[in-house]
Amino acid sequence: MTLVRPVAGSARSEKKSPDRLARLLALGRPIVMGVLNVTPDSFSDGGRFLDPVDAIEQARRMIAEGADVLDIGAESTRPYGDAVAVPIAEEMRRLGPVLPAVVGLGVAVSIDTMKAEVAAWALAAGAAMVNDVWGLQRDGELARVVSQHAVPVIIMHNREAADPAIDIVADICAFFSRSLDIAARAGIARQNIVLDPGIGFGKTPEQSLTAIARLPELKSFGLPLLVGASRKRFIDTVSLAPPDQRLGGSIAAHLLAVAGGAAIIRTHDVAETAQALRVAAAIGSAR
Repeated sequence: MTLVRPVAGSARSEKKSPDRLARLLALGRPIVMGVLNVTPDSFSDGGRFLDPVDAIEQARRMIAEGADVLDIGAESTRPYGDAVAVPIAEEMRRLGPVLPAVVGLGVAVSIDTMKAEVAAWALAAGAAMVNDVWGLQRDGELARVVSQHAVPVIIMHNREAADPAIDIVADICAFFSRSLDIAARAGIARQNIVLDPGIGFGKTPEQSLTAIARLPELKSFGLPLLVGASRKRFIDTVSLAPPDQRLGGSIAAHLLAVAGGAAIIRTHDVAETAQALRVAAAIGSAR
């Protein structure tokens, strides 16, 4: 397996700043996180950026369009129950020629992984934060890796299967409480934690709508909230459209999420989302 290794004096030796998330949040506007999937099977853009050249060019494009952070993932976690598990070696092989090169573009990079070994490699290669779709509850070593590197972590709510009978917000809150306990025991600084309700993950479409509508209830944790509704299936249940034609629904969900307290928006469509957020903010200021 050939990987791109950090060189001496590069990201490996750079001390991670525990206030990096605070600096992003201090921008005074919603943070835009661009999605970069180097996978063959992601639900929205699977295969488009599997070639490293295409992936790096897409990263450049999203930075130019206004992305504050790029979230790079090499294993599909498609939220509809048919994702194919990827071995650690394959996940790292896909990341090898892409992640360090994107770090070199000068933007903050988040590693989207649920595996401690992959996260450790990515952080050594210059990634600035970890995005775990299982909220530190899948790999028991991941919290330790985050703590050792003193980087921000995105704790996302997830379930093995949707249960339409439950109060989804109560379930999200209980999940977050468990994850925060894991984080505290590992020594992760609370100011380095972001919470993500996991739109589309382990939820019915109706529950995804509810999670966005009741987002203000999650502010009780006193932590920044991230919402990634981009191209998710719940949009299709309201207005029929394939994933690549859900831009309008994605923007609507994201604007309402920001109104409900979201500090970070994770999107496939950076330019359009950034524009919508700027216009919404300008209208708000004009009041």
